[in-house]
Amino acid sequence: MTAIRVWAPNVSSIKVRAAGTDTDLQAEADGWWAGPDLSPGTDYAFLLDGNDEPVPDPSSRRQPEGVHGPSRVYDQRAYTWNDAGWAGRDLTAAVVYEMHVGTFTPGATFDSAIERLDHLVDLGVTHVELLPVNDFNGVWNWGYDGVLWYAVHETYGGPDGLKRFVNAAHQRGLAVALDVVYNHLGPSGNYLPRFGPYLKTGRNTWGDLIAVEVPEVRRFIIDNALMWLRDFHVDALRLDAVHALIDPSPRHILADLETAVEQLSGEVGRPLTLIAESDLNDPIMINPQSRGGYGLAAQWNDDVHHALHALLTGERQGYYCDFGSLAVLAKTYTHAFLHDGTYSTFRGRDHGAPIDPTLVHGWQFVVCLQNHDQVGNRAVGDRLPELTSPELVRVGAVLLLTSPFTPMLWMGEEWAASTRWPFFVSHPEPELAEATAKGRLAEFAGHGWNVDEMINPLDPEAYRTAILDWSEPSAGEHAAVLDLYRRLLALRSAEADLRDADLTRVAVDFDEDERWLVVHRGAFRVVANFADRPQELTVGNGAVVLATGDATATDSGVTLAPSSAAIVRLADAT
Repeated sequence: MTAIRVWAPNVSSIKVRAAGTDTDLQAEADGWWAGPDLSPGTDYAFLLDGNDEPVPDPSSRRQPEGVHGPSRVYDQRAYTWNDAGWAGRDLTAAVVYEMHVGTFTPGATFDSAIERLDHLVDLGVTHVELLPVNDFNGVWNWGYDGVLWYAVHETYGGPDGLKRFVNAAHQRGLAVALDVVYNHLGPSGNYLPRFGPYLKTGRNTWGDLIAVEVPEVRRFIIDNALMWLRDFHVDALRLDAVHALIDPSPRHILADLETAVEQLSGEVGRPLTLIAESDLNDPIMINPQSRGGYGLAAQWNDDVHHALHALLTGERQGYYCDFGSLAVLAKTYTHAFLHDGTYSTFRGRDHGAPIDPTLVHGWQFVVCLQNHDQVGNRAVGDRLPELTSPELVRVGAVLLLTSPFTPMLWMGEEWAASTRWPFFVSHPEPELAEATAKGRLAEFAGHGWNVDEMINPLDPEAYRTAILDWSEPSAGEHAAVLDLYRRLLALRSAEADLRDADLTRVAVDFDEDERWLVVHRGAFRVVANFADRPQELTVGNGAVVLATGDATATDSGVTLAPSSAAIVRLADAT
């Protein structure tokens, strides 16, 4: 049995409707209301202030009929786990694979995704990161329009489906990270303001600000995070856009969240990881709490992506305007951020703060060549292989997977997938659909994209064409790229120098005019030739262990084909 209890300080009376009966809830202290015990599987909804419109439970664990339908009592203890031997994985030697359940396979469910987990094991990844799976209105969506944070989207397979996925991943040695969104609520099905002061004055890019300084709202967020980690055995949470969590409290909610997660980690006996997505370029996210930071394990680092993307594609519009030189890439590989207090042309102001490389480690920065944002927020959702040559795609893979950071792959990247991944939604409400389309046009115009090319996010084809084509990995050029990724990840796993996260031991030589770059990685030199002609580079006597094009070891270094990269193991490295 589950006792019905809800925080609703905004109402003067509340009933629960279950099994055809309406029952008054009793007021308790601090805006809480208590009701009857309900059996697992019982559907129920609340009636607020005498209104006969039933609304779901803000902390509903299951929504079989969608975000506007009744909640269903769900017993977290009923599922039988068999991952008792799972000891967990932290990020110190991690390779993350980001996926969207709805487009990873044609089946678009957790169960169909399980069928492809062996592919990820063979590839060499360690962590599978799921885009948000909590409930949103409609059938398909990126997941960032969630309104019921505790319920798993039913179309994907509901809460048991997610547990089956995590269980299967752990049995294969894969950790699972989950993307969670606490900075806004979606536009459809958000009943929380009718219950209590979940929102406050002001907006961010995506919606109204969350009142994280209100104690019960703060607890609502922290308890949600702990639920995923405890009840669903998830290993890590990626915290979406934490720069949009405006917290005037003396102690930031992220610090409180990290403390709660550390305590749970001790209780369950396995590492639990928090990863911030932040565009602040501020090491406060990962600096220890003893030194005034929030103490999170890691944060995304867009500057490394921007440096690689601009260099490989030549794009300079929008936020790429300060990127694209070898000097920029060299700085990000040694200092993590390009903008660490320097002037950002895109923002029109100084931005960021420097890291202390003796205090933080490279693995605390999650970096990528592609991710859902950087692909999906383009006008047509085009991937990197559409934007540059096959040769430079390979060069990018080498530079990413030998970096001192935690590399993250975007689903399908490992075989240079041809499927685009544009923004898509399925809002049933016409007014929301129209507002979404207009908002995307304004956003693209502000970033310098050609709005005439934008794919309509409401067109069902925007979703359908985003589904990965699993016939590609075994075919031609796709198979060759997949082989390269597998060899690179195997080499990274085997060679500690190639995953060394000590940024003080990374050095980068480059020549902007001659278009070559050399990254020093212990006993290895990672060499990239961006010129359209062969080049002989002096890196020391050694052997080429991997190359993306013609590469020949010489007495003093290596000769590289145009637009190619090589990894050289030195015979006399210090």
